[in-house]
Amino acid sequence: MLSQDEHTALIRIENLTHTYRPAGAAPLTALRSVSLHIRAGEYVALIGANGSGKTTLARHLNALLLPDEGDVWVDGLNTRDRANHRAIRATVGMVFQSPADQIVATVVQEDVAFGPENLGVPQPELQARVREALTRVSMWECRERPPHLLSPGQQQRVAIAATLAMRPRCLVLDEATAMLDPAGRRDLWQIVDDLHAGGMTIVAITHDMDEAARAARVIVLAAGRVALDGPPGDVLADGDRLAALGVALPTVPELAHQIRRRCPHHPLPANIITAPQLARALLGWHR
Repeated sequence: MLSQDEHTALIRIENLTHTYRPAGAAPLTALRSVSLHIRAGEYVALIGANGSGKTTLARHLNALLLPDEGDVWVDGLNTRDRANHRAIRATVGMVFQSPADQIVATVVQEDVAFGPENLGVPQPELQARVREALTRVSMWECRERPPHLLSPGQQQRVAIAATLAMRPRCLVLDEATAMLDPAGRRDLWQIVDDLHAGGMTIVAITHDMDEAARAARVIVLAAGRVALDGPPGDVLADGDRLAALGVALPTVPELAHQIRRRCPHHPLPANIITAPQLARALLGWHR
């Protein structure tokens, strides 16, 4: 009998173990009996130190990797069944750290059309999908430009548009802002916020703790296992626990943590993660 959470999960991971076996080297187990449920419409940040298993887990979400042990279901389809892979990859779209690695065509609109065209989407609908996807990321005016002449931020927008043209229900961003400048990061996360507000499930793998604080749920991996899982106010405010897991605090929780240490007679709430929350708490000292 499935629980209510299992019934509503878009992605269901049960006892997932994955081991890399490089030639001439010892096997490396990247994931160890990981179990997670991600509901439709959730905004999840996946964080952890280098080598914690984040990218390996991300690649299981649309069957780029398959389990050694355990199972992954996407919208009820098991990734172990190769007959399900096309439907799974249409449901879960991925955007990687380097957008250039995802570009497959010499013109922007052709690149965005590549995925749905391979799915057999008829030409009138294909054209509509390309226009809709490029418009959503404010890149329609660049549709006839070569992708390699675009800025990294523009290339990342094209990569997102190419994914959106597949009409996914879930968008997985694997360090998608790592190569962008601050303005590019703000633009990208505004797009992500708009997609989430429209009902899309977001899974963001990131080293940037300020980005993680944007999510409604934060999952911390350590040594291939789930170490913490909960709202950002609970997970990201626990500085000592995060430090033990090799994860830095976001800017605002770190500042609140330092204020607590320096001003022990003026307690602050434990779950401060945003600048407005910290400002209200500090203003309360003077009332």
